[in-house]
Amino acid sequence: MASASLQFFAFILALFGVFGDIAATLLPHWKVNADVGSNIITAITQMQGLWMDCTWYSTGMFSCTLKYSILSLPIYIQAARTTMVLSCILSAFGICITTVGMKCTRLGGDTDSKNNACFAGGICFILAGIFGLVPTCWYTREIISNFLDQTIPESSKHEPGGAVYTGFISAGFLLIAGVIFCSSCFKRQQGSWIYPPKQHHFPSTEQESNAGYSLKDYV
Repeated sequence: MASASLQFFAFILALFGVFGDIAATLLPHWKVNADVGSNIITAITQMQGLWMDCTWYSTGMFSCTLKYSILSLPIYIQAARTTMVLSCILSAFGICITTVGMKCTRLGGDTDSKNNACFAGGICFILAGIFGLVPTCWYTREIISNFLDQTIPESSKHEPGGAVYTGFISAGFLLIAGVIFCSSCFKRQQGSWIYPPKQHHFPSTEQESNAGYSLKDYV
């Protein structure tokens, strides 16, 4: 029962991780730059994401521009696109597989099959967490290095946006869920290896009786 509750808790963490991963991939809040002019009417907030760049004006207007050209983008944005999409796909696969393998569900067949499914789902979550953690760290490093560069003007410097923090938290949720699923299945399999089921052998009375008859024949 405790193992089933732990798997259910890991599944909830994985769901939060999947939704956060998708939101971080689609949101344009990876870079944020607030440019305030001499008048409050000219104040704007520029946001840059993996797929689009958006501008929010103080008057309430909001406009976005899609990034159609892939080759013109910096290498860290291209890598972030690829790894975040892979993270979303792997986490979705992990949700489907662990739904079959969890102990609180009636899917997946016998106990060994469910343990293997949980282990495979945990591996998917761990890989999804790694794929989600790499682009957020790389993107944050680029933002910080550009912010500390003295040759770049103040108006062109940015700060990490909400999508970066969402990516960090989602990657952590996926890693924790994957470790819980893998460890729960591993402990169960390890216990079956260390303590194998005892086999009781009972002598056959029929063989003893036959042996007795054969001895009497020789007397």
